[in-house]
Amino acid sequence: MSSSSPAGKASGAHSPAVKPLQPVAGDASALSQGMRYAVPPILLAVFASTFSRLVADPVPTMALNLAVAGGWQVAYCLLCLPVAGASSGAASRKPRPGEKKRASDSAGPNMAVAVVLSLVLTLFAVPAVHAAMVLLGAPFLTHTAHTLLCAAHLAALAFFPLFWTRGVDSAAWLAIAGLRAPLDECVGGLVGAAAGAWLGAVPIPLDWDREWQKWPVTILSGMYAGYVLGRVLGGTVLFGKRF
Repeated sequence: MSSSSPAGKASGAHSPAVKPLQPVAGDASALSQGMRYAVPPILLAVFASTFSRLVADPVPTMALNLAVAGGWQVAYCLLCLPVAGASSGAASRKPRPGEKKRASDSAGPNMAVAVVLSLVLTLFAVPAVHAAMVLLGAPFLTHTAHTLLCAAHLAALAFFPLFWTRGVDSAAWLAIAGLRAPLDECVGGLVGAAAGAWLGAVPIPLDWDREWQKWPVTILSGMYAGYVLGRVLGGTVLFGKRF
């Protein structure tokens, strides 16, 4: 991995063509920074506190945890991350000499609309994640609710922040899919969650005969651990670096 060059960053400030290839930095306010550092341990604490219930009764526990994790992700995005389109269009247009500034020029994106749209896009991503999990070995004819909820957890953790910050920018999503996007908290969270879920499948076929080995307990465990690690590293020591 190599860091992006200063020349690339400078040109990115003026060229919309390379804007999707720039990392997204969070808000520097005290409240935003507090939320930024609080959410990862909260997510892990909630998951750890419900682990025994997850093993004993997976589906309702996963549904409850999904609601909790989704709520924290929405709060995290609202307080810490710039919404897609916040610095483009009329909101960033400077009035010409003698031109009066219109109210619409100073108004940024509607936060409520942005949350709803990001949630809808995340919901649309769940079937695709579910299909990918099945193709990678998840049960197809059984444990359907388990796999669907597992896919929903991955979408809420990894995809919601990306939809919030990138919207439906095709160039940005092609860069992410092609591993050309620089790392930040959102991209790092996606990479970490996907890698963690993949590694979480390792204990399932082992002949240990343990309850926690059943689908998809270890997948979720790896997903949450990988997401938190990838998000923290992507927002700190690996920020701006590329594959």
